[in-house]
Amino acid sequence: MIGLISDTHGLMRESALKGLRGVDRILHAGDVGSPGVLDALRAIAPVNAVAGNVDAPDSGLPASFETELLGQRIHMSHGHELGSPTPEALVARYDADILIYGHTHRALLKELRGTLVINPGAAGAARFKLEPSIALLSLPDRRVRIVVLERI
Repeated sequence: MIGLISDTHGLMRESALKGLRGVDRILHAGDVGSPGVLDALRAIAPVNAVAGNVDAPDSGLPASFETELLGQRIHMSHGHELGSPTPEALVARYDADILIYGHTHRALLKELRGTLVINPGAAGAARFKLEPSIALLSLPDRRVRIVVLERI
């Protein structure tokens, strides 16, 4: 199981940590906000993270991350590089079986032309009248569960 998280903006919710316990790996789709967020996540599982538009240029986070897990090619970026990212724009730009992004704070799961596009939503401070959330991705079957987090 892979834990997907994004847009923490420096806030690491206990409910997010609880929801991610037991995953084999965590992918953070940007707007981390502070190194302490990644430290807390690393206490659960290995973490790969990308830079978002609020992360400092000297954060050491890459703009994108690509890997292959259990036969699935995965691409992750924050999405801000596309302005207002949409599943259609992501699929047009990146060649992968699974695309993971953040930036919009809105949880989303959509399949387009065989590509699974996932936005786990924002796990940080609630904004835009949206519920904070994370996602859990099961491979190789590509099942995704969006987990709405408790507010603090």
